[in-house]
Amino acid sequence: MGSPLDNFLNIFSKKAEDSAVGIDIGSSSIKVVEIKKRKDRAVLHTYGEISLGPYAGVEVGRATKLQPTQIVQALSDVLKEANVSTRVGAISIPMRSSMVAIFQMPVMDGKQLAQMIPIEARKYIPVPIGEVSLDWFVIPKNPNDETDDKQRKFVEVMVVAIHNDVLSDYSNIASTAQLQTSFFEVEMFSTIRAVVDSTDSAPVMIIDIGASATKVYIAERGVVRDSHYINRGSQEVTLNVAQALGINVDFAEKLKRNYGFNEPKQDQLLKESIDWVFDPVFSEIKEILLDFQRKNNKIVSRAVIVGGGALLNGLALKAQSKIEIETVNGDPFSKVESPAFLADVLRQTGASFTAAIGLALRKLQEMG
Repeated sequence: MGSPLDNFLNIFSKKAEDSAVGIDIGSSSIKVVEIKKRKDRAVLHTYGEISLGPYAGVEVGRATKLQPTQIVQALSDVLKEANVSTRVGAISIPMRSSMVAIFQMPVMDGKQLAQMIPIEARKYIPVPIGEVSLDWFVIPKNPNDETDDKQRKFVEVMVVAIHNDVLSDYSNIASTAQLQTSFFEVEMFSTIRAVVDSTDSAPVMIIDIGASATKVYIAERGVVRDSHYINRGSQEVTLNVAQALGINVDFAEKLKRNYGFNEPKQDQLLKESIDWVFDPVFSEIKEILLDFQRKNNKIVSRAVIVGGGALLNGLALKAQSKIEIETVNGDPFSKVESPAFLADVLRQTGASFTAAIGLALRKLQEMG
């Protein structure tokens, strides 16, 4: 799997450039995206994906739980196969391995706030504070929101907690793979950066459909306001079809990816499986949407579907009919420059690379 951009890049100067790779380690695959900074523009250099199933002795598309050594092997393979030219980058942390809380604190100076937040966070983090690493920031007030005197005396703080064991595992993975990582980031923040414009005035819902789970985030002005985890993903469609047709999982996965263009009997079975898996998921998402709008007295403007499951033909339209707001597939590659001949391919596959692009964008910005 050589880089699809090799020939395109040969026309550019050979001078040294800032370059960063974003690495999204999911349950069924690893995605990598390398971007370069050229005259204050982010330019796509290469990207790649590798399935983790074979490393666990199971089929392509299956969710896995690999040992760190197996993850390092898969990561090394995809970096090599995609011709990634840098080892400077960042890695995503799965949402299931993190905890996020938003709460109010009295207005105080930065030093006092830093002392008080870990104490207050104990009320919201359901594990001993000593077992996690905390990061936090004050959420800027929306200048368009009406505030009274009481509200002006408080600030909203977002706290992110990640288990120390998880950070240790990812640090070891990065070190063994010879990566230079200055940060790890929970996947939802990377995803939001890649598909949401911080200038959007209305809240936006992001529906991140993976192999084993569906994550739902609501962002306002680029900041997470709500997040949920649903234990159902696109892998269930594949497994149901494999069982119903008496075929292996690899072939069922190919049928799923070709949904709408298979034999009528196969597509009908796929439709029934998609309905069975995703109707309850979208029903739960609609409840999340209505609850957010009711509590915050704000209308969510639209939903963006990302993740590998977003590649399922017609899923965005199905979601739109169920949750009853405009729903589109995410296009994270629109945040970077790329050759015109890749435009259609990137639009079709981009939704699964969302977190990787968001990571690379942050790293490139950090490099100045």
